[in-house]
Amino acid sequence: MTDEAKQTPDLETHLPKTYAPVEVEARRYEKWVADGRFKASDDSDRDPYAIVIPPPNVTGQLHLGHALNHTLIDWMVRRERMRGKEALFLPGTDHAGISTQNVVERQLADKEGLSRHDLGREAFVAKAWEWKDTYHERITSQMKKIGDGVDWDRERFTLDEGLSNAVQTMFKRMYDDGMIYRAERIINWCPRCMTALSDAEVEHQDDAGELVSMRYGEGDESIVVATTRLETMLGDTAVAVHPDDERYRHMLGTTVEVPFTGRRIPIVADAHVDPEFGTGAVKVTPAHDPNDFAIGQRHDLESILIMDERGVITAHGPFQGLDRFEARSAIAAALRAEGRIVTEKRPYMHAVGHCERCDTTVEPRLSLQWFVKVERLAKLAGDAVRNGETKIYPPEMEKRYFSWVDNLLDWCISRQLWWGHRIPIWYGPNGEEICVGPGETAPEGYTQDPDVLDTWFSSGLWPFSTFGWPEETPALDKFYPTAALITGWDIIFFWVVRMMMFGTYAMGKAPFAEVVLHGLLRDKNGVKMSKTLGNGIDPLEVVDKYGADALRFMLAREANPGADGIASIELAEVARNFCNKLWNGTRFALMSGATVEGDLPSDLSLIDRWVLSRLSGTVATVDAHLEQYEFAKAMDVLYHFAWDDVFDVYLELTKPVLAAGGQAAEDTRRVLGHVFDQLLRLLHPVIPFVTEELWLTLTGTEEQGDSLTVAAWPTPSGADEEAERLVAAMQHVVVEVRRFRSDQGVKPNQRVAARITGLDAAGLGDQEWLIRSFVKLDAEPEGFAPTAELAVSGQVTVALDTSGTIDVAAERARLDKALKAAEKELAGTTGKLGNEAFLAKAPDAVVDKIKARKATAEADIARITAQLERLA
Repeated sequence: MTDEAKQTPDLETHLPKTYAPVEVEARRYEKWVADGRFKASDDSDRDPYAIVIPPPNVTGQLHLGHALNHTLIDWMVRRERMRGKEALFLPGTDHAGISTQNVVERQLADKEGLSRHDLGREAFVAKAWEWKDTYHERITSQMKKIGDGVDWDRERFTLDEGLSNAVQTMFKRMYDDGMIYRAERIINWCPRCMTALSDAEVEHQDDAGELVSMRYGEGDESIVVATTRLETMLGDTAVAVHPDDERYRHMLGTTVEVPFTGRRIPIVADAHVDPEFGTGAVKVTPAHDPNDFAIGQRHDLESILIMDERGVITAHGPFQGLDRFEARSAIAAALRAEGRIVTEKRPYMHAVGHCERCDTTVEPRLSLQWFVKVERLAKLAGDAVRNGETKIYPPEMEKRYFSWVDNLLDWCISRQLWWGHRIPIWYGPNGEEICVGPGETAPEGYTQDPDVLDTWFSSGLWPFSTFGWPEETPALDKFYPTAALITGWDIIFFWVVRMMMFGTYAMGKAPFAEVVLHGLLRDKNGVKMSKTLGNGIDPLEVVDKYGADALRFMLAREANPGADGIASIELAEVARNFCNKLWNGTRFALMSGATVEGDLPSDLSLIDRWVLSRLSGTVATVDAHLEQYEFAKAMDVLYHFAWDDVFDVYLELTKPVLAAGGQAAEDTRRVLGHVFDQLLRLLHPVIPFVTEELWLTLTGTEEQGDSLTVAAWPTPSGADEEAERLVAAMQHVVVEVRRFRSDQGVKPNQRVAARITGLDAAGLGDQEWLIRSFVKLDAEPEGFAPTAELAVSGQVTVALDTSGTIDVAAERARLDKALKAAEKELAGTTGKLGNEAFLAKAPDAVVDKIKARKATAEADIARITAQLERLA
């Protein structure tokens, strides 16, 4: 046994042979939290780096999109902590007004047979708080399970006392500034959730309906209009035509009767009408369509509500009491019976709004609601990006941002719910209206507005309310504006724009230096994941089966700015395999005596110089990618450095060095320790659990209270171009010899006598022993008679004696078979290329492909023929 072998430690008690995430992850996370590794200080001298979590709904559980977003944020915050910043990942959850109320109402109905109205407002809200307290821990435990490095002491909830105070302060400030008002407007109404919805809460889908053209009036005084919503005709108060439409000029100022109602309505001229669509005449229902409402305002038309909050018809006897869709069919039948239907086109595909939470068809409806004037706020949010105060990644997403912020309509902020921030408006007995701020009380006899605020109102304050605003707190001073917002591009309208509006208005500064918009996740076939299709992946199931690091690795490797990525169980297995490879590679390094003690030697071998140069380049490239939030590219660089350079090349090249012993082996052990130390640091922010376990074993510093969470981030040490060039040349020799051995039919482990010439000229003279060790080539014996010769490059030639190492007859049979196949391919391609009729018709791409196949066949014939000659 060599001295080096004697020094190899027995690590069975320190590092098991196989990595078991279940035995590591919970233990490591609990210790991180107990040791305060994720806590940030408000009064340190370190530069701040803060990211606030996009708060998940307290109603649900983490899905794969959450896991992706949390992984990317955690990656950046952990890295900045290692770079010496006062790094903060601030956690919290959203009260999710409509979603939570729906869940609690369903539970109330299922378990107690009651509605919220049976309980009353106060008792129902108390039930909602009970539900929140019960299920809140579910989502926070999931965040811990995937490794979120958040400061739990700073956790916030959008309905907690501090954030409620912030909401009330913001409402009063904007109300006093004339930026909040109450008015009757057309809003999106959900008959299932019984509340108004913002435009951002409406999902438009292509639904199959029918386009019905019907006649109003009689004879020459009749006019034909078309609609997909027949039931709204009961609320028509005009027919509109374009003022320049000659077909209807004679009818302007006249009236026609709306069928079934006995109501006569005017025919008006309005430039909004498209004379090329349908008949060029449109029915106008001001109370049930936003465009019609605008026409009604211009022409002083009456607005008639024809259905209640549940979508039930309240107008005109024959249809009264019918659901809106039942009424649609009934009205069609009645019109058909009277001969008033001119045409029916079905199915007619058109975009229809649906409630994003319950998928009910949204009903445009005239309603008295509270609104925010957004013109001033939208300009502030737009200017912050235009003047460079906030940068958006990728830059092409700016166009999407501006298309939204520059075209905002006033924002409906009231919701007809009980769970949420109650609107702080109070009404007096004589119609008085006052806004009550924090610490203020309404006069005796006043009653509060029953509505609550849109959930996005409170979450729009999140980047500064979570730090204690409106109070001037040390946390607010330290961490606002935050470093970055990292979120999916799909939430740019819901949340990003609103935070930008509120932050610039309340704080005078945009809330983020950078906004990073990553893509969404799709299944392995590129299809968007959904509950309906059943193609989603539960991130917690991935954690249970493969570990949190595997989940995070898979997600990060698919995270491209603005572009969607792929997630699948197969990719999770690839990620798991990488973690296992990292475990085994580190274990090999440890059992080889790798050490992190002392400085790196100054006089190193070629392979040691090479791996340090590759490491330095990796650090620089990863840093460059992360500065641009190119997460997938950074992961790809880390993956290939670890797998290709370290595991496949460096570890293999160290084996003969370590076996030879001496000072070179000692130097390699130190470099080996350094490389794994730095590799684990680079990987830690994205796969924290396995790296922490390995690094503490490698460094032996756990008893000193050390942790990779606060270890210094690597810095580039510079490139060694000569070492990289020479090792690349050496790798070329190795690859060519291995390929040649394979072509000759020599088994991988079979040692072969060989003569190598030209290594000195190639600068590899000192590496001959290593090359021979790597490709199983023995020194040439006395009387060496090579049977084959390989020209590796213009300088290096390898002559081998393969006699006795292969079954010549079997190898000749194999080569004969391959030669016949190549000759058949050559004959076929030559024939096609000699066929003028074929060449005249075939596309250039097809011809080029056949030419390439012919060239390959010719090369194969030459190679196989040469091999057969060498066998002889």
